[in-house]
Amino acid sequence: MAQYETVIGLEVHVELKTNTKIFCHSSTRFGGDPNTHVCPVCLGLPGVLPVLNKKVVEYATRVGLALKCSIAQYSKFDRKNYYYPDLPKNYQISQYDLPLAERGYLDIDTEEGIKRIGITRVHMEEDAGKLVHQGTISTTPYSLVDYNRTGVPLIEIVSEPDMRTPEEARAYLEKLKAIIQYTGISDCKMEEGSLRCDANVSIRPVGSDELGTKTEIKNMNSFRSLQRALRYEVERQVEALEEGGGIIQETRTWDEAKGITLSMRSKEEAHDYRYFPDPDLVPMVIDPDWVEEIRASLPELPDRRKERYVADYGLPAYDASVITATKELADYFEECLAGYPNAKAASNWVMGDLSRLLNAGNLDISQCPIKPDQLAGLLKLMDNGTISGKIAKTVFEEMFETGKDPDLIVREKGLVQISDEGAISTAVDDVLAANPKVAEDFRTGKEKALGFLVGQVMKVTRGKANPEMVNKMLKEKIK
Repeated sequence: MAQYETVIGLEVHVELKTNTKIFCHSSTRFGGDPNTHVCPVCLGLPGVLPVLNKKVVEYATRVGLALKCSIAQYSKFDRKNYYYPDLPKNYQISQYDLPLAERGYLDIDTEEGIKRIGITRVHMEEDAGKLVHQGTISTTPYSLVDYNRTGVPLIEIVSEPDMRTPEEARAYLEKLKAIIQYTGISDCKMEEGSLRCDANVSIRPVGSDELGTKTEIKNMNSFRSLQRALRYEVERQVEALEEGGGIIQETRTWDEAKGITLSMRSKEEAHDYRYFPDPDLVPMVIDPDWVEEIRASLPELPDRRKERYVADYGLPAYDASVITATKELADYFEECLAGYPNAKAASNWVMGDLSRLLNAGNLDISQCPIKPDQLAGLLKLMDNGTISGKIAKTVFEEMFETGKDPDLIVREKGLVQISDEGAISTAVDDVLAANPKVAEDFRTGKEKALGFLVGQVMKVTRGKANPEMVNKMLKEKIK
């Protein structure tokens, strides 16, 4: 492996969350009975004409600007011709030589520091339908076609071949997803196909400037799948070259269960699609003033938000990166700060216990049963001494399970922290009387003995005693 360098470029398809499709008024809503979100236009019936949805152009421009691209003042649509059962017209309306946006970039974090990945182009196109595999008839497999997705607006974001490891490719896709979500043009739900990724990968001898023969891995819909597929494909290509064989330029698919890529078909070239300008759609002339209006409406993007969290809240760069990785999580964090201004304490809970429970339940932050103001309320209860940090974790688990407010849970379960000196003194005396040998060990310099005694006091008080008072009182009484 050390003799070869990996070259990776990604093509990312993003479904835009417009209400209607790119060239007709049919709904883009996910789901629904098969072939119910369709009309004569998206079904490609004879005599129909497409009409461009302006919102699609606006959304594509937003992404182009967020990725630092140049927006073309003159752009057009082309017909990409190929046959597939879920493509009703036998061509796809896309963009070829005059895309909407070109020459952008985004920066990713790597072990060597920040690396800039070039964006070749961002163009608009329509989505195809979906084959639904039904089973077999007399041992013959068969599928049905659902055209609901046909004509849903897509943007395709094509990177430069600037990535050198599967880890860099994953970081790029994660960062790209975050930027897209911040712009508000797509929900990027990979499990629903709103964001899909094709990877072009090749290898070449270290030090060479010539690109090797590439393969394309189609339609990966998770970060983990992308990383695993690239690792496998690089190893497969290295093994093929080491055994004296060659690499065939082809399209491959990723088998998640088997952990391998499989050949689908020979890789098509641009001329195979017989591109030509769509005669039913006039070219677009983009008003520069309109582009500037869109630029002015862009929200604060992940990198800028991260910088603000470090500068204004004093968060470590790592914390800021994790929290700003998704807009929803960053919004949740800021809502929590509105009721509890200690940013580091809040980030610890968001990145720690909250993320742990969300991951265990396979939930995203939008499905979190704990509201930001409820988390702020829990942190306040800790700060004012009402509950200890240990009890707070118990309360937090209950909040996540029930959605109840923290102060209500504390009252219902009688979890108010004991800070009365007399009550704590009695508990400490009882523990010291029962453990004279341990107390003597601490007196002679065995620091770990104190931890055992604290634990015994907390056990006697059912975890309610103020830990700081317990520590202080134990030390004083032993001395």
